[in-house]
Amino acid sequence: MGKITYPEKVKLIVGMISPSVELFEASQERLEQEFGSVDFCSQILPFTFTQYYTPEMGHNLKRRFISFSSLILPNELAGIKVLTNSIEQEFTAEDKRRINLDPGYLNTAKLVLATTKDHSHRIYLDNGIYAEITLRFVAGTFCQWEWTYPDYKTPEYIDIFNHIRQLFMGQRNK
Repeated sequence: MGKITYPEKVKLIVGMISPSVELFEASQERLEQEFGSVDFCSQILPFTFTQYYTPEMGHNLKRRFISFSSLILPNELAGIKVLTNSIEQEFTAEDKRRINLDPGYLNTAKLVLATTKDHSHRIYLDNGIYAEITLRFVAGTFCQWEWTYPDYKTPEYIDIFNHIRQLFMGQRNK
């Protein structure tokens, strides 16, 4: 019989997609009210990998990632996704989202994203929320899976997640 162990805390991240840089700032302020201070904010990247969000949010979409100073327990992810969905609603105009907030976490071995969509490679968490291991850490860097979203495979994104992992390693070692 295996000995039951409990998980270590992990690093909360949120990916944001919007046509408006101002909404990145406003959403970050709301997220900081809930999760505390941000310790990393990526540069603004063009989001050109899919047209999925275009009907709702329009063209010229941008992407930004943030991470938080305070660590969380992995089982908090479902509740965090429910909360980020409600924050998206706060910024809705004319029944259309103006910002997409995708929470997840990383630890030494993986990047996990929360989603409302079930699939063969996703595990149900709670409250209609599923988790997906989007990237794995192998040989000194994050690596893709067959299901990894195309943007998460890019060198720019991988560099961001490697940087956030380094922040996490420093926090973990304190």
